[in-house]
Amino acid sequence: MSEKFTGFPPSAIQFLRTLRENNSKAWFDLHKPDYQNDLLKPLQALAAGLGPLMLSIDPDLEVTPAINRTISRIYRDTRFSRDKSPYKTSHWITFKRLRQEWKDYPAFFFEISPDSYRYGMGFYSASRQTMDNFRTAVDMNPKKFLTAISFYSNNKIFTIEGEQYKRPLKADISMELQAWYNRKSVYLVSNHQIDGNFIDKKLIKELQYGFEMLAPFYHYLCKVAG
Repeated sequence: MSEKFTGFPPSAIQFLRTLRENNSKAWFDLHKPDYQNDLLKPLQALAAGLGPLMLSIDPDLEVTPAINRTISRIYRDTRFSRDKSPYKTSHWITFKRLRQEWKDYPAFFFEISPDSYRYGMGFYSASRQTMDNFRTAVDMNPKKFLTAISFYSNNKIFTIEGEQYKRPLKADISMELQAWYNRKSVYLVSNHQIDGNFIDKKLIKELQYGFEMLAPFYHYLCKVAG
């Protein structure tokens, strides 16, 4: 793409908020050009702008700024869902390796919703085996793991998320490790409310800074997955 990322304009945020209240085919058919021009184009420009950095982190990442490659579809799969709303009101960019078992590899992401946005990196939906491999790696060489996350203790951007087991899987480890060890899936995320009705073009610099910070932990998780 030749277009540079200039932010998400007020019309993009308004589209998401109005779609949330009018999630129907009739409404969307009337406003499909708004989706394509106001939301999809900024998503494509943002993905394209981040592409060179992502390839410098990992040449195997998919960076094509296209739907079903790095950008989510707007259409929801409602076949197995009680919620039959046909359209997604949250949209995301995902940079991941092209693997059949991609959910067991770490991925970088950015997500925009009607009132907020977030970004981060980690396992999207890791299998129990992958998380067991992660715990084994921590057990075998805790120093190597702590080196990979050395940025975390003093950072004010990311927090750990991922569903936790109700009971500790291993009681005799430090509290520092316990926050990571006891999860069914693990990722780091930065959550933000949208101030006003637009997102400034400075977002791309924010993501570049954050993703570079996460790169050592990304490489650690790639070795776990591999």
